[in-house]
Amino acid sequence: MTPSMPRVIRLHESDTVAIALDDIARDTALPEIGLVTQAKIPSGHKIALAPHARGAPVRRYGQMIGVATQDIPPGAHVHSQNLGMGDHKQDHAFGADCRPVSPAPEPRSFEGFHRADGKVGTRNYLGILTSVNCSGSVARFIAEAAEREGLLEAFPHVDGIVPVVHGTGCGMSADDDGYRALFRTLSGYAQNPNFGGILLVGLGCEVLQIPDLIGQGRLRKDGNFRYMTIQQTGGTRRTIERGLAVLREMAEAANTARRRPASAAHLTVALQCGGSDGYSGITANPALGHASDLLVSHGGTTILAETPEIYGAEHLLTRRATSPEIGQKLLDQIAWWEDYTARNGGQMDNNPSPGNKRGGLTTILEKSLGAVAKGGTAPLAGVYEYAERITTPGFSFMNSPGYDPASVTGQIASGATLVVFTTGRGSVSGYKPVPCIKLATNSAMYARMSEDMDLNCGDIISDGVSVAEKGEELLELILSVASGTPTCSEKLGFGGAEFVPWQIGAVM
Repeated sequence: MTPSMPRVIRLHESDTVAIALDDIARDTALPEIGLVTQAKIPSGHKIALAPHARGAPVRRYGQMIGVATQDIPPGAHVHSQNLGMGDHKQDHAFGADCRPVSPAPEPRSFEGFHRADGKVGTRNYLGILTSVNCSGSVARFIAEAAEREGLLEAFPHVDGIVPVVHGTGCGMSADDDGYRALFRTLSGYAQNPNFGGILLVGLGCEVLQIPDLIGQGRLRKDGNFRYMTIQQTGGTRRTIERGLAVLREMAEAANTARRRPASAAHLTVALQCGGSDGYSGITANPALGHASDLLVSHGGTTILAETPEIYGAEHLLTRRATSPEIGQKLLDQIAWWEDYTARNGGQMDNNPSPGNKRGGLTTILEKSLGAVAKGGTAPLAGVYEYAERITTPGFSFMNSPGYDPASVTGQIASGATLVVFTTGRGSVSGYKPVPCIKLATNSAMYARMSEDMDLNCGDIISDGVSVAEKGEELLELILSVASGTPTCSEKLGFGGAEFVPWQIGAVM
């Protein structure tokens, strides 16, 4: 912080708290708000601007984030010790704030891989997809053998081989939400345009049978798709040998692909946050929201997710719904989650996490209001189930847990070819075959973890950069990464452990 900068920020004229922009000691005079601190206020945390009687609403972003659980004097630190959940009924007013995004005045493009089904990928990987956990090790053995033999050395236009392994596929019902979610997830990965070819490996006796997954035809229109089971192929060694031969054939076909210009309308971007803090809703999330609006103005698609982390802020989305049906579908998902958590002994306010709280977030209402900022202001064009294919361009919502790997897995299955991930505490992850751009919400964390972060949004606070300027900078980065520029997580080799399909239902 520079001496001339304010030490706190009030985000809306109706707010009853301000946000500390650095660590503020007790008994510090803050002339910008006419108060003296009654306690130490850590950076990113809240300070009371007015007296709050017990039960009184506390407001941030112009919205209620909870109620005072005890009397709170002006200048006090407002956090878990004196702020809790309260009645948070909102006016859902379907479509009341739905305003179309004006088309961009000038078209933008990126260099991508054009696929036979009309989609355009940002990467060109070969995938070894598994139907069940029982074939996961063999899939990894095939990929490791291919690396030892230098299989891809003759195919420079293939980005790599990705074994896509998971912990389910059997010990489950063949007719419930969990089965259907896994089925959509595997089918979606097989068809993601960031794969130039797919080898599907099963065991043979699992609940999720390969013939059912394949259906009446191949999963890919380009024909670069093969499948086998370990039991029918003759065991581990023979499956590895056969897998290597198949990968070599597939690599020859995938290697013919070249990057060619594509309209930005062909981009589908997953909007994510993790390890959030008190700055997330001020810097990186609204900057991502602005970039999302810009991409939508070019005809592109963006996907918000993490249903438990829009809880209490869903009215900001239903009011942008393009139809009452879309608005109601979102509320139906909220109701499903309320029932789902209740019957499993949980509650919707089990969030924020300990790290979120250390960063200044207190209730799920506060976290959600900052999280929905990632979705910008564009109309809500669709609401989808987990891993369901996105069919309508524009801004959409996909039902998912707040657990980042499971949520991103669903977004990629839905068609995302690039992920933008905001973080305040410093999340590290990657999501092969899809590049992941990391946005830091504050400059201190960016300086500490710069090798993991692609863009610092903390300068919105520290240097007065506008949200719009940062959003435009982010759009340029998105187009660059889509064209092949590697992200920090790609350089570090992330992506081998982050395929986590959402497991719903009984394990038997």
